[in-house]
Amino acid sequence: MQSRLGDKGFIIFLALLSAFVPLSTDLYLPALPDMTTFFNVSEFTMNLTLILFFIFYSVATIIWGPLSDRYGRRPMLLVGLTIYMIGSILCGIANNAWEIIFFRILQAIGGGVATTVATAVIKDVFQGRKQETTLAIVQSMVVISPAVAPVLGSLLLTFISWRGIFFAQALLGVICIGGAIIFQETHQPTHDKSNIFRIFGRLAVLLENPGFTALLLNFSAVSIISLSFISSSSYIFQNEFHLSSQVFSYFFSFNALGMLIAPLLYIKVSKYVDRFKFIYGCYIISIIGGVLIILFGLHDPYLFAITEFPATLASSGSRPPATYLVLKQQENDNGAASSLYSAGGTIMGSLGMVFVSVCAKFPVLAIALVDIVVGVVCLITLIWSMKALKGKIKV
Repeated sequence: MQSRLGDKGFIIFLALLSAFVPLSTDLYLPALPDMTTFFNVSEFTMNLTLILFFIFYSVATIIWGPLSDRYGRRPMLLVGLTIYMIGSILCGIANNAWEIIFFRILQAIGGGVATTVATAVIKDVFQGRKQETTLAIVQSMVVISPAVAPVLGSLLLTFISWRGIFFAQALLGVICIGGAIIFQETHQPTHDKSNIFRIFGRLAVLLENPGFTALLLNFSAVSIISLSFISSSSYIFQNEFHLSSQVFSYFFSFNALGMLIAPLLYIKVSKYVDRFKFIYGCYIISIIGGVLIILFGLHDPYLFAITEFPATLASSGSRPPATYLVLKQQENDNGAASSLYSAGGTIMGSLGMVFVSVCAKFPVLAIALVDIVVGVVCLITLIWSMKALKGKIKV
């Protein structure tokens, strides 16, 4: 029971924690082209502030999860969020692109605690259908940030420089630290006196579960779709289609609307549709969206936004049932399981970000190929896994 936060406050707090990745990226997306010009570096160099953030974020989530199992959720939140706040301030006073890259890594290490602990707390507190609907509700609240953050970032850029955006992220850290202070612990520390490296050995134990590992790899790959679009969107709309940062934020918000609608849609249809069938449908929709981009959306910002919408909808819609199914494969070690799932999605997403950065000369086509290839691979491998591991995957 969260008597201090209350029921609604508890859900909002979990949503804020889960939204750390989009708020740490989307808020400064409109400023990326300006920062590239300001520091006189290549787009790829400035994109390292995104790519390395996600790589180190994924590594950090692997560390924070087992630590929260051993020492408790609340202490780890306070430590990680403080590191994130300090990293944000340092980004705001950085003197060159390489300092920004380094301090973004510091942000990533601290922010890695947020998503991992939020997911673990949901599994600590809720069970069954309630757990799944809570995941969907939190997910729907989380994706408001991709819709709002670029608009807010563009608005801030009319009054302040890009530095002020990082100070805004520091303020987010302060707010979440305040929430962590009044948050009541949901997991009793194990007080395991064994070597700390043996604690991380629980990660290997989880990966030995074939059902857990198969679903982890499959569902993590879906992040390639969303993170590829997020990392390249500002360059596509501003450089490729020659739109202003303000107009870009509106286009980005339109696609982010799909991220918001999809989890709410899943809550409605999950009473009647099998989880795996829903996920299969999401993969098929992603494939269709990629084909539509190639046919109609390569040369017009409006048509690109419309044809990318199905893939955005599908990648977000599959996440609540996917998260539930991954966590269901392992009844214990909630923190470790959550950390592996968070890290898997971030690592896979980072690969997509690298791909679209390398394909900077044809970014729209690169997004279309990502939607198609990831959708096909995930669909085939999930069908194969269900047949090969029949009886070993909990549904």
